Amino acid sequence: MLFNSIDFAVFLPLVFFLYWAIKDRKLQNILLLFASYVFYGWWDWRFLSLIIFSTLVDYSVGIALQKTQNNRSRKGLLLVSILVNLGFLGFFKYYNFFLDNFVAAFTFFGHEISASSLNIILPVGISFYTFQTLSYTIDVYRGKLNSSQNFIAFASFVSFFPQLVAGPIERATHLLPQFTKDRLFDYHFATDGLRQILWGLFKKVVIADNCARFANMIFNNHTEYSSAMLILGALFFTFQIYGDFSGYSDIAIGTARLFGFDLMRNFAFPYFSRDIAEFWRRWHISLSTWFRDYLYIPLGGSRGSNWLKIRNVFIIFIVSGFWHGANWTFIVWGALNALYFLPQMLIGNNRNHLDIVAEGSIYPGLKNITKILVTFVLTVFAWIFFRAESLSHAFSYLQGIFTHSIFLGTEISLVAQMIPILGLLVFFIMIEWLGRENEYAIEKMGLNWPPYLRYAMYYSYIIIIFFFGGSQQEFIYFQF
Repeated sequence: MLFNSIDFAVFLPLVFFLYWAIKDRKLQNILLLFASYVFYGWWDWRFLSLIIFSTLVDYSVGIALQKTQNNRSRKGLLLVSILVNLGFLGFFKYYNFFLDNFVAAFTFFGHEISASSLNIILPVGISFYTFQTLSYTIDVYRGKLNSSQNFIAFASFVSFFPQLVAGPIERATHLLPQFTKDRLFDYHFATDGLRQILWGLFKKVVIADNCARFANMIFNNHTEYSSAMLILGALFFTFQIYGDFSGYSDIAIGTARLFGFDLMRNFAFPYFSRDIAEFWRRWHISLSTWFRDYLYIPLGGSRGSNWLKIRNVFIIFIVSGFWHGANWTFIVWGALNALYFLPQMLIGNNRNHLDIVAEGSIYPGLKNITKILVTFVLTVFAWIFFRAESLSHAFSYLQGIFTHSIFLGTEISLVAQMIPILGLLVFFIMIEWLGRENEYAIEKMGLNWPPYLRYAMYYSYIIIIFFFGGSQQEFIYFQF
């Protein structure tokens, strides 16, 4: 079920009123679990079995880990959880990738082998919920968390519908305890959630879906366009993926708040970053911190020789790229970001910008503008690999930027079609800039205004969503 669909517009109020009509926490959890399975099954009910099996395995492993202090047994139990979760992920997401590359490698060395790819459907959200359940078993194994003895609460944590299919990837230490506490309706918490949902819908429907139209058109027919159009295509994708994914996160966090739950922040205005290290502290925070805590630090992190530091950085970024999809384009995207990040880490200035840019000021200053622009250009360049269908597509696109005509007269009509979305992008960037010191751009905007002005602002966003929304597009991160 899509957040920006009529189905969800009916589903959410129905679950919301039933949920708060029930005063008993156990019954509320049962309702959330049932609603979450309906939400997921709306896409394809057959894959509910994967979530249920993964839930049963990790619930059982958690209890078994709690009961034994034998190190060998504990490692064996953790291995079971890892093999089951990564096994599902590996089969559904990476089977054909490894098979195709295996066959290609043998063909390259002159040995023809015959192997058939499988027509595998990638279950929506599998990359997200497998990482979420893995964090549970790893934390129980490490002794950071007691195992859950309440199956309904645990199953609700694994399948919580606001963040089930595209995150944020929650930690069990943060979200699971919320299912075991009584929840009282908080008007201010809920209205804050509604504001975040509104801003998330604006990002998705107005920014991402409109940008998608031009990004898809230009990327899919890149040989027909001039350099200027190819650069515009990359810029449109840059804002499409941000509006799409951060918009989803805003709607997820806001929806969770309607039910009294607090989800972790996933984006913190990444396109205002002053260097790549800051960008990665602000982009997809739940995944970045997952890899930091469960892969980077166990590998040694930034400790040890320069060789070990370089190795660890490349591993973390390449694995992160591979997590996004079974394609060499994602691996190159990850490696490119590692190359961006390494110089900063090696000279020790990767934690220079921990504050908010130009905090307390409207204007960023020339130095900050320059840093933001340089970081933004590097990011846009890397997004070309992320968006391309293949490496040859990416390199052909880049070649077109540097070799095609700067602009073609036949593109004037296309530019005219872009003017409304370019105007909306300027407006969007201004609102994001003004709200960058908050959790999301309109969190506190207008709270001190007279009510009629504040509500006029909210209704203006709703009108813009209805009248300027692009054609409905599936969320990009569903495919990951």
